[in-house]
Amino acid sequence: MRSIMLAVLLAAAPAAAQQGAAPDYAEVSLSDPAREAQALALMDAIRCVVCQGQPISGSNADLAGDMRRMIRERIAAGESPDQVRAWLVGKYGDWVSFRPEVRGQTAPLWLVPLLALAGGGWLVSRRLRTGRRGSRKQETG
Repeated sequence: MRSIMLAVLLAAAPAAAQQGAAPDYAEVSLSDPAREAQALALMDAIRCVVCQGQPISGSNADLAGDMRRMIRERIAAGESPDQVRAWLVGKYGDWVSFRPEVRGQTAPLWLVPLLALAGGGWLVSRRLRTGRRGSRKQETG
């Protein structure tokens, strides 16, 4: 059992080390600190389409680097972060945003986690009730 745990930890170590790596922004940082701050905030709110669960600000994927470059170019050209976000959502879909807008098409993105949580709560409460009934039968029996 210990050898299995060790093997899992060793397999996960490179991925954990890579996630902690600082992204390289130095090559194309914007000269205006306010615009750079806007770009970085937007990069934290956009999902990497390669890594999926990671923002593009921390991803080492080539596509994430391209997305960071496009964000900086558009903000440098005068677009607002909301306009750039809308452009990215139009290009990659609602899924690319960590906080998609609430509307008919994105309702499943908001409802599925809530339904799963409610269903899990219902299952746990049912299991607890069943366990209490079984212990009462044993006491009376």
